[in-house]
Amino acid sequence: MRDSGTGSTERSTGSTGSPGNTANPSRRTVLAATAGVTASLAVAGAAHAAPPADDKRLRTLISRMTLEEKVGQLFVMRVYGHSATAPDQADIDANLKEIGVRTAAELIARYRVGGIIYFSWAHNTRDPHQIADLSNGIQSASLEQPRGLPVLISTDQEHGIVARVGRPATLFPGAMAVGAGGSRSDARTLGRVAGAELRALGVRQDYSPVADVNVNPANPVIGVRSFGADPAAVAALVAAEVTGYQHAKVAATAKHFPGHGDTAVDSHYGFPVITHSREVWEALDAAPFRAAIAAGIDSIMTAHIMVPALDGSEDPATLSRPILTGILRGELGYDGVVVTDSLGMEGVRTKYGDDRVPVLALKAGADQLLNPPSLDIAWNAVLKAVRDGELTESRLDASLLRILRLKAKLRLFDRPYVTHAGVRRTVGTRAHLAAADRIAERTTTLLVNEGSLLPLSRRTHRTLLVVGADPASPSGTTGPPTGVLATALSELGFTATALSTGTAPSGATIARAVAAAQEADAVVVGTYNVTASSAQKTLVEQLTTTGKPVVAVAIRNPYDVAHLPSVTACLASYSWTDVELRAAARVIAGRVRPHGKLPVPVQRADDPAQLLYPVGYGLSY
Repeated sequence: MRDSGTGSTERSTGSTGSPGNTANPSRRTVLAATAGVTASLAVAGAAHAAPPADDKRLRTLISRMTLEEKVGQLFVMRVYGHSATAPDQADIDANLKEIGVRTAAELIARYRVGGIIYFSWAHNTRDPHQIADLSNGIQSASLEQPRGLPVLISTDQEHGIVARVGRPATLFPGAMAVGAGGSRSDARTLGRVAGAELRALGVRQDYSPVADVNVNPANPVIGVRSFGADPAAVAALVAAEVTGYQHAKVAATAKHFPGHGDTAVDSHYGFPVITHSREVWEALDAAPFRAAIAAGIDSIMTAHIMVPALDGSEDPATLSRPILTGILRGELGYDGVVVTDSLGMEGVRTKYGDDRVPVLALKAGADQLLNPPSLDIAWNAVLKAVRDGELTESRLDASLLRILRLKAKLRLFDRPYVTHAGVRRTVGTRAHLAAADRIAERTTTLLVNEGSLLPLSRRTHRTLLVVGADPASPSGTTGPPTGVLATALSELGFTATALSTGTAPSGATIARAVAAAQEADAVVVGTYNVTASSAQKTLVEQLTTTGKPVVAVAIRNPYDVAHLPSVTACLASYSWTDVELRAAARVIAGRVRPHGKLPVPVQRADDPAQLLYPVGYGLSY
């Protein structure tokens, strides 16, 4: 079983290593590096919109539901297969093993789940028309049940390194790249276009944007999924993207409350502790969530982290009533849907058993229970808690009303189905792809350019060797990165050859790359989470001894530049998706100028207490 939300990210990207510096700079150091830009947005914690006029109708629906149906509506569950009724045999076997049903239709009939989450690894997202058919099959299976309700279908389509729907759908730069671009208009466009394409596929709830403020370079799970380290800038971009999704009539989801940006532990595999004081939390972590609420965000996802300053019980925030009900609902005035991060993640399972977690999440104030490891255990635990009096049926009704309000707002009661014509008209159109390319061009960040090497001239540096790390390609992109870069540079008039050296090149691989570099006019090397002892660092150093100009492209974290003092030029692309690599190639070739500015500070590798490049740094030509 795989996790969702934050939980599914590393499985998609194929990486679990910590980014950037090997040393973990103190919070004081990183906060000091962003001094002057960490003031919270002056956004009031506006309450969610007034209850809609059809509340009476929705309450009537709830009153007619059985207790079992009410419990089912609270769950959002994974299911394997490309079809709701006729998945491949391997997917039937996986469903039987993990859920005890054969198909999505059987899942709905048995548990009456209110939501289903799509994953590429569950074979839900092969191509746009198949996704549309799957969505229609799920809706039909649910609506055909007694007192049938439409299903709220969701996915993690953050863009950048986390995307469940790939080509030929439009893929945009990820959050940190958008943070480097700094354009609210671009963030709105991303939300509007991405939302329109998801809606055409039958997906009405997107677990995006990430509202975490990433102030820890060693954060193993957020990193480039965050817009940056400046809470005011992050807040502005979160609000803009939410507005774009709302325009497309898709529910955006700000995550991971109360803020996952300062962790050195991955909550998939451990239980992170945030040691921020209440004052630091207010200034740093709260601002993007306040902005999202002020923008009318439809759902907010919880984090499986402990924040002692907000709740001294040592419970994860997902199970904390002081955090979800006291702060999120009470102090921030939020009355929309609260969805848990995946209940299969270790961060929420460390202290309590799988039968207690969903009950405690509801008692804390959550509405949707996402992807439990065993739906049967979780579903029966909630049912038992109501029958035993630990949870009241009215408590379930309160969450049901929020969920049904959202379904009504998204027109699921009126228009639950999608069409192939809508897919053709909307998904991966030329205009959408061009918008993604234009946005990407405004994100590439030039950090080093000695002797004005860049842009490369085809007259003096026509023959290029492209080497470097080739991590598993993010969902739906072509990859590998060296191949994408080499192809893009060749299309721009260079003669580029790709040579994959990997994230941990051996001595023989390094020697082969150095020999190949002798035949080139310049070398482009893609780096991925370089550390002081990384073989990638050795590769770059050996390449520079050839006397050939070396252009480094940090294809994930911009912190790589601190470990590469010998390169002639260095760019940050913030991801190794096609759209960002092609944009980096156009910058290298001089077809566009670099516009990106660092959205996070970069500390010196030899002394993390010292700042190498501040927030806002970026060269151009």
